[in-house]
Amino acid sequence: MRLGLKRVYEPPSDGDGLRVLVDRLWPRGLSKADAAVDLWLKDIAPSPALRRLFGHDPGKWSEFRHRYRAELAENAAGVEALRERAQKEPVTLLYGARDEAHNHALVLAEVLRDGG
Repeated sequence: MRLGLKRVYEPPSDGDGLRVLVDRLWPRGLSKADAAVDLWLKDIAPSPALRRLFGHDPGKWSEFRHRYRAELAENAAGVEALRERAQKEPVTLLYGARDEAHNHALVLAEVLRDGG
């Protein structure tokens, strides 16, 4: 599986493969042309309630990871479809969060790689 992660604000590169935005909201200040998004999977992003609960607070990271993994388990079909794509071609998960160490795309990548 060739799976990458990148902030959507970073310029696209040749090795990105399929560029998949995994945020529920479109990134602020970024045009669709500049983002070069191939696929936007809003439904695989954390729920609005979970996003508000987390609030990008690293102190809530453990609880957020646990709850988001539970949400992803309820969206097994969406996760499996993305996993199948990543097994066939390079996929880069795009996210808008500033914190590269505490964001939902990291959790999603873990789930995709370890099968749940």
